[in-house]
Amino acid sequence: MTSVPIPGKLALLVGGGPAPGINGVISSVAIEAIEQGIEVIGCRDGFQWLVKGDDTRHETLTIDKVKAIHLRGGSMLGTSRTNPTKSEKDMQNVLDVFRRLNVTMLVTIGGDDTAFSGSQVYAKGGGAIRVAHVPKTIDNDLPLPGSTPTFGFETARQVGVGIIRNLAEDARTTSRWYLIVSMGRAAGHLALGIGKASAATLTVIPEEFNDHRVTLDELCDILIGSIIKRRSMGANYGVAVLAEGLLEAIGESGLLECMSTAQLGRYGQIIRDPHGHLRLGEIEFGRMIKDRLSARLEELNLSVTLIDKDLGYELRCADPIPFDAEYTRDLGYGAVKFLRSEEAGKYGAIISLVGGHLEPLPFDKMINPKTLRMQTRRVNVAGEGYECARRYMIRLERRDFDNPQRLAKLAGTAGMTPDQFRQRFEYVVTK
Repeated sequence: MTSVPIPGKLALLVGGGPAPGINGVISSVAIEAIEQGIEVIGCRDGFQWLVKGDDTRHETLTIDKVKAIHLRGGSMLGTSRTNPTKSEKDMQNVLDVFRRLNVTMLVTIGGDDTAFSGSQVYAKGGGAIRVAHVPKTIDNDLPLPGSTPTFGFETARQVGVGIIRNLAEDARTTSRWYLIVSMGRAAGHLALGIGKASAATLTVIPEEFNDHRVTLDELCDILIGSIIKRRSMGANYGVAVLAEGLLEAIGESGLLECMSTAQLGRYGQIIRDPHGHLRLGEIEFGRMIKDRLSARLEELNLSVTLIDKDLGYELRCADPIPFDAEYTRDLGYGAVKFLRSEEAGKYGAIISLVGGHLEPLPFDKMINPKTLRMQTRRVNVAGEGYECARRYMIRLERRDFDNPQRLAKLAGTAGMTPDQFRQRFEYVVTK
């Protein structure tokens, strides 16, 4: 890429939820830009103050301020989910602030919603503001080339594995089952990555159901099947990792089929964020599963101690592991290199690295004009990676029903005849 002199300042902002490595991007962008003679300002709390036309909530970044933050979790600039594209006035306020501050370059750090917001700054500004977006999410669900991860995912997985290992030992020691709900709104990468690496008893993700609509009771029966199978092996404990996206897969209508509106209200409110997403964090999905599972186990006269736990907020502001510390330095450097190139005058882009080389991905090729979001990268359940994960889980399988000895042992553990057990649980392996 050919570098060209760009007048004006470079602004940095962070949108969406935290992820390990944000400060690494801020640090590397600021240092490289300053070294190139560009003044850098950090906007506080994403677009929150910009949409109000407030041009005071920013700070000038210096090398001294950012040189030691790359190994710290969190975001020195804060973050927010404010959506500047909800009204023309909001977007105009953003552009007006940038004009007054002489901002001609913008680096946004965030997920697909922040990417769309950045793309609109470029489009509505008529190209007067060059925009580079650095993709961030612990969910790892953005469609980067090949198997390139989103920054923060590897750190979140490592921290999550440590937590699951501790809970697994507690489960073994106290003879109980843990139901762990892992963050992952649209895809099961984080849940599967944590569950597979920590050797959890089983992991359930929305992708495994394909076009089949999962129900709350079916999810409970998958868990009961695992509990029974473990018990038939002489183990009265286990850890189940559930992707929070299962809640969205079940859907509001699916939840209401199993319980009344009043009952559903016990677990939180059905509300959506400024980008239209169901606020999964507002619903106590783990407690909902625990209560429903307890009732269904009681119907079978199976006594099991269940503990539910949400896993996610503990991961988002963890100090980045070396992988993410190095990766975010590359991404920040790449963002500045792109903004200084002739290409940045032609299009705004999402920053990606392929084989160690910078590969800017134009907004108009990455963002669906109908959904206003990037296509979700989901777990490939047809690949060997997922096939391997399933092979090491303890859950009901087709061979449990095809083998008479296996079936008889499972049925006896559940206090049923083989025919009763088949009628009750076979559907979870034939979906």
